[in-house]
Amino acid sequence: MHTGTSILIRASREAIFDAVSDLSRWPELLPHYRYVRTLGKEGGREIVRMAATRDGIPISWVSAYEADRAALELRFEHLRAWTKGMKVVWTLTATPEGTRVEIIHDMKFRVPALGWLVEPIIGGFFIENIAMKTLRTFKGLIEGTAMQPSNAES
Repeated sequence: MHTGTSILIRASREAIFDAVSDLSRWPELLPHYRYVRTLGKEGGREIVRMAATRDGIPISWVSAYEADRAALELRFEHLRAWTKGMKVVWTLTATPEGTRVEIIHDMKFRVPALGWLVEPIIGGFFIENIAMKTLRTFKGLIEGTAMQPSNAES
């Protein structure tokens, strides 16, 4: 499974990185996030339990998280349950109009024969929905248009 969800934010890569890299603030900034709890450290990565809702359906997962300031990337590796082994990378690419923020999810299903069934549920129904809500909300906050939903849609 490979998904890429992106949005253009009219701000510098550094400003966006500063706004999105502090996971502890996500529940106060993102209405669909229920909590982010730090469980410990593993090397240079934080182990976090994250929980969100997809239109009222609660979900949670455990990830190793790393904020790479030099590359201006966020990196996650899911450690448990259905999405174990999934790698998630936030990339910030400068453009003439601002910064293209993309969340890339890559995962190999442990039971490949069921991939055709699981991918639309995990990828389409959950991941893409939550990733786009996250990007739209951060776009509104960073661009100062959080109270103007029509601006947060592009």
